[in-house]
Amino acid sequence: MPAPGKFRKQLSLIDLTFIGLGAIFGSGWLFSASHVAALAGPAGIVSWLIGGAAVLLLGLVYCELGAALPRAGGVVRYPEYSHGMLLGSLMGFITLIAFSSLIAIEIVACRQYAAAWFPALSQPGSSNPTVLGWLVQLALLTVFFALNYSSVKTFAMANNIISVFKFIVPLLVIVVLLNHFHAPNMQIHGFAPFGFSGVEAAVSAGGIIFAYLGLTPIIAVASEVRHPQRTIPIALILSVALSTVIYLLLQVAFLGSIPTQLLDHGWSGIGAMFSLPYHDIALALGLGWLALLVVSDAVISPSGTGNIYMNATPRVIYGWARSGSFFPLFARIDAKSGIPRPALWLTFALSIFWTLPFPSWEALIRVVSAALVLSYAVAPITVAALRRNAPELPRPFFLRGFAVLGPASFAVAALIVYWSDWDTVSWLLGLQIGIFAIYVLWKRGTGNDRLKLRQDVYSSLWLIGFYALIMLVSCLGTFGGRGIISQPWDSLLVIAVALAVYYWGARTGVPASRLALGSADED
Repeated sequence: MPAPGKFRKQLSLIDLTFIGLGAIFGSGWLFSASHVAALAGPAGIVSWLIGGAAVLLLGLVYCELGAALPRAGGVVRYPEYSHGMLLGSLMGFITLIAFSSLIAIEIVACRQYAAAWFPALSQPGSSNPTVLGWLVQLALLTVFFALNYSSVKTFAMANNIISVFKFIVPLLVIVVLLNHFHAPNMQIHGFAPFGFSGVEAAVSAGGIIFAYLGLTPIIAVASEVRHPQRTIPIALILSVALSTVIYLLLQVAFLGSIPTQLLDHGWSGIGAMFSLPYHDIALALGLGWLALLVVSDAVISPSGTGNIYMNATPRVIYGWARSGSFFPLFARIDAKSGIPRPALWLTFALSIFWTLPFPSWEALIRVVSAALVLSYAVAPITVAALRRNAPELPRPFFLRGFAVLGPASFAVAALIVYWSDWDTVSWLLGLQIGIFAIYVLWKRGTGNDRLKLRQDVYSSLWLIGFYALIMLVSCLGTFGGRGIISQPWDSLLVIAVALAVYYWGARTGVPASRLALGSADED
């Protein structure tokens, strides 16, 4: 069904960079420091570097896609372009889970910190909300919905204002806590008290990848960007580089400012001791004014990120609907505002659903992180397949060294998913395999072109093989599995699987004769 309206190109480089930075700087910086310290100790610094390098690799891959094919909801449309509708449907589903739950997780974080001022928002002795707390979350979601309902420029202006404030407090926290830095903290139990497995676990379970993954909102609004071929790559790279520096300094400041006597029994209890890391450390140091500022920012930062994903998720739904694999109603754009309003209504409903049954930030983080990485992971194989089958496609940003960077970025994404642990990997990847089977059976039953379905299945089997193999290694490995395959052999096996699947997927893209890349003018 053709859309009655079109997206309007209203976003500048500043707007797009603030969207990226604003998406990255949400609840991650407010909660991750103590979780990372509890899992990795001072070696959590290495975890942040690994996370930043991984996201930068994936960001560079997205630069080529975003500049060559500036499409609304591009994160779900690129896999369809390269490997067919079936793969686009699978990635659309996992991305919808990731994006819509991200809105909820930011709202939950906002409420948890606000409970430091208003205890009635959380249940006594728990981070779960009371009925009043849930109603406050609902009110915030309604505000985000209203901000995104009128126009994309209204959203961008609100985001720019919020972003300026939300960076002032983290920078102030860095300066103040570094003045209370205790160097012995970095070696009191050794730099890496839990070994490299602790460093690995902190990347996924500690919230690091969750904190970093704010790139897809930039891709999601690609059809609304002025000069996208230049603006998208610059905004992506700036967002990742600046956030890495700030996150690294925040972790160092937190590790060094903990009163040394509190570390007598090791790092493992730090997560519970400082459940609201920068608020609690400020109180421990007698800096009540800083704790007040942190809580103020803790209400604003996650709110700003939730607002960004309330804007990005409808574009993902729109892109999914445009592929024909989802309800065509959601491929409609309001002619007056240029907003995909039916998709926005669905986003609003899903974001409310994810706040039930009253989850905490910690309860959602593993699933959200793994789902986000899966939504990113296909990009390197998409680029490889399009380079192979559409060499004539104009590429204003051509990623040099892709022969190395492509497989490396996919292998890193595979490791991050694996490190999420067996409980998360089993149900999330198992669900995707189940959806694959349902899609194939449904399409066969509708009497559609069997040849086209056969091609889609052929072009998507690499992803199902990847899921099945990662589940097998996870079951036998050391991250929540049976421990039959010990470290580091389990991680090395995941890398080997990822490399084999990468070359498999790159060679099974849609043939050149069937490529239908569409036009940005269609959005």
